[in-house]
Amino acid sequence: MLFLLEITEDRYGRRSTLIAAQPPLNRWHERIGDPTLADAILDRLLHNAHKFELKGESMRKKKNSLNSNTKAD
Repeated sequence: MLFLLEITEDRYGRRSTLIAAQPPLNRWHERIGDPTLADAILDRLLHNAHKFELKGESMRKKKNSLNSNTKAD
């Protein structure tokens, strides 16, 4: 995860950075493992951030359920 800190450090305050992740932000500390490293990464990512959380059922699940309901003749 050190590479993620390096990237966020290089881009912080200079460039926009888009991150798409499945784990919610409150689980990043346990995923990263090192609390100090997690704090540093999240501090740089979340300061002045626009955060979007998608809710609802996965589109993959919806698409798969639609495909499984159609039968080939």
